[in-house]
Amino acid sequence: MRLIVQKYGGTSVGTPERILSVARRLIQTQGEGSQVVAVISAMAGATDNLLKLAHQISPHPTQRELDILLSTGEHAATALTAMAVNALGGLAISLTGAQAGILTDRNHTKAHIANISPKQIHELLSDDYIVIVAGFQGQTPEGETTTLGRGGSDLTAIALAGALNADACQIFTDVDGVFTCDPRIVLDAKKLKEISYDELLEMAGGGAKVMQSRAVEFAKKFGVEFEVRSSFKKRSGTTTREEAPSMEDVVVRGISLDRRQAKLSIAGVRDEPGIAGRIFSNIAAAHIIVDMIVQNASIAGTTDISFTIHEDELENARKILMPVVGELGGHRLNTTSGVAKLSVVGIGMRSHSGVAARMFECLGQNSINIQLVSTSEIKIAVIVDEKDAERAAQLIHAEFGLGRLLPAASATQPLA
Repeated sequence: MRLIVQKYGGTSVGTPERILSVARRLIQTQGEGSQVVAVISAMAGATDNLLKLAHQISPHPTQRELDILLSTGEHAATALTAMAVNALGGLAISLTGAQAGILTDRNHTKAHIANISPKQIHELLSDDYIVIVAGFQGQTPEGETTTLGRGGSDLTAIALAGALNADACQIFTDVDGVFTCDPRIVLDAKKLKEISYDELLEMAGGGAKVMQSRAVEFAKKFGVEFEVRSSFKKRSGTTTREEAPSMEDVVVRGISLDRRQAKLSIAGVRDEPGIAGRIFSNIAAAHIIVDMIVQNASIAGTTDISFTIHEDELENARKILMPVVGELGGHRLNTTSGVAKLSVVGIGMRSHSGVAARMFECLGQNSINIQLVSTSEIKIAVIVDEKDAERAAQLIHAEFGLGRLLPAASATQPLA
């Protein structure tokens, strides 16, 4: 018998009506001859409301208690989904992450999955239960509750699919699949039939919110093929899998946009071994995630180092770096908020030249200034002013012909 893991996001279970709709789909999937494990996120808005409550109680809530609080959102949604299945005549049982055998490290609020022991899930499946697992959470070896970070239910589903050796993993969400760009930014963005792990990983890291980056990394590592599809429409979505030679025929697969970035530049630091290590070890100690890093060529024994972080971390990073800059003999620390990262992604870049030239020329002709550039084998990312970001994405999307043909009546409609 086939085993299918299905994940449902917060909007998919956002109302009682939608929970009942999910329950019907689970019963239908089982009725078609499959064993079913469902991973459920908290109802839309529940996690944000819990966070808001926590910060009303304490400006800096302890992370252990925050994990216990936030995990209750998924507990409620899984219990309600199991109730719905049972009310409709099915047989379902809900499990917390701990009961599902998900073991994590001890890093509260951003835990990593260390191991999964799915024995209880297998036993319940053999008794014809639809097993409904709370996403986003697990427990430490000491039994402490942990959460997996924003979007962690994606990781729960992918990890369970791998541990259970599932025949299929389906990620149900409020979009039809993965698009060439956010359809709210680019009206004629096209849904992709397939995408490679590396491409989706770069797009997720570049700001595309359709999947958590860590979930895609896990899927690639363990070879878990998955499909992103809509909870509200009965149509195929986008399959993510290992790349095939034919995928390289598409030069640019998609464009992603990451807003609310901040740029920091340390001018005139000594160009000596260990200097960069000093700078970034201080940033890492504060758990600030660094994205793009660019170092200029050395002039007279000094260099400039620029990097980007999320805008929310800017003030914290500034406080950390100000004394370090003086210790390293730097001339000054320049910080800029209100910037965005625009990424062009495609494994076809490995075998096709000229992508960067076309991208830079297109932006230049439209008076959009590039502040930083970073490249990988399959990605070109630039930092631009946030006020130019959406227009830049629309221009680059058109430059590489990524759009679908729109009906004449829609072609002149303003972008959402």
